[in-house]
Amino acid sequence: MKTRLVSTLILAGCLSACAQFQNAPLVEPEALVAVEPALEVTVHSGDFAEIQQFVTPGGASVWLVSEPSIPILSVEMAWKGGEAADPDGLEGLAEAVVYHMNEGAGDLDSLAYQTRMEELNMSFGCSSSNNWTTCSASMLTENAGEAMDLVASSFSAPRFDEGPFERFRREQEVGLETREASASYLAWRAKSQALYPDHPYAREKSAESIAALTPELAREHLRKLMVKDRLLVTAVGAVTPEELAPMIDKVIADLPDSSDLPETPEIAFPALDAPATIVVDLPQPQTLVQFTGPGLKREDPDFFPAYVLNYTYGGGGFDSRLMQTLRVQQGLTYGVYTSVNPGEYYSTWGGAGQTKNESAGAFIEGVKIEMQDFVDNGMTEEELADAKAYLTGSYPLGFDSNAKIASQMMGVRQDEMGIDYFDRRNSLVNAVTLDDINRIAKEYLDPSKSLFIAVGMPEGIETAEDAAAEDTAAE
Repeated sequence: MKTRLVSTLILAGCLSACAQFQNAPLVEPEALVAVEPALEVTVHSGDFAEIQQFVTPGGASVWLVSEPSIPILSVEMAWKGGEAADPDGLEGLAEAVVYHMNEGAGDLDSLAYQTRMEELNMSFGCSSSNNWTTCSASMLTENAGEAMDLVASSFSAPRFDEGPFERFRREQEVGLETREASASYLAWRAKSQALYPDHPYAREKSAESIAALTPELAREHLRKLMVKDRLLVTAVGAVTPEELAPMIDKVIADLPDSSDLPETPEIAFPALDAPATIVVDLPQPQTLVQFTGPGLKREDPDFFPAYVLNYTYGGGGFDSRLMQTLRVQQGLTYGVYTSVNPGEYYSTWGGAGQTKNESAGAFIEGVKIEMQDFVDNGMTEEELADAKAYLTGSYPLGFDSNAKIASQMMGVRQDEMGIDYFDRRNSLVNAVTLDDINRIAKEYLDPSKSLFIAVGMPEGIETAEDAAAEDTAAE
């Protein structure tokens, strides 16, 4: 009896289900499963890395190096536009934005956000420069989904709570006070006022501009700095393009498509009147000396000759001429260095070092003598060979971690050097000839083209004002 009852109930249930199915509207098969379009991935197989290039469905342009042997994912995101776009009177606004990107989002306040990052064993933070706003994240691959969800919350629901914002203001106020005793900051101020006083790069934060900043202004400015059409992404880790793309799209889902930012004007290095030396008084036992001259853009065909020359000039540590002369032979400094700075809007070539106040004049004169020697006599074949050997041999050291590779790729993307740059770079170094070097030295290392700034209580220095006073007295 019991068996017949169960059979009857099962039959009734089946008939009822069949009737419901027959009365249900037809559903197209495509509506049952959402099918994402396949990513179009271009693969560049180079000597340093295999780079996969693709655009996510959400519109993000990505370079990815899949590295299955290391269970860590490192992601770099960069947007064109930075501190130079701060509105007048709101200097420090871009810094306020990036400061708060990991100070709470959604339901998580600052402490809860930091705690969640620790639980996921991840890092996330943002920074700004004159021309770029950048965010970096690293995480275990096994936690990548959750970690990128946390990152995404910082863009979709940033909090900008008053507590962290007040901390930001206090830190900025302390910075305003301490910078007046910073030799490097005072040197930067003197240089910018001498070379490009009316450019956005020369603007300074002030107590008034910091006081004018608010969480609301920072939240609005985030949507101007971080937009989809100015975004570049690089990543390295044990992920595929198909796995990474939805993570990136979740991060950028709520970002505006575009925004208007003020154009950054070019800066032309001005002609200088010799002696081009500025002294900034700062009571301290040593003098910081900075020297700056015109430089080259990255795309300039003479950039690599200048880059190789710089190694021998002052960029090669104890192998450089300035270090050998000013430290080893004359004992004027513990260290002196030079660098080529190929900025997009302002390119310079210069360096810096510290010396005792009483030897500041001798230090500057020593720099000028070495510069003039390059102009008159150039480099030697042996120096050129040593520079090439070091610059090519040390290059792979910049690729020994996922984060370094992601950062290297981002630099290539920002400077628009091409996805094959890593493969071409050493050949560009090796192609430099002694004739190239010596021609560049004559053009760029003429000491009369450089501005010298001495911050401290320097002795033995003649400034342009001193020379003018002597001329007046002689008349």
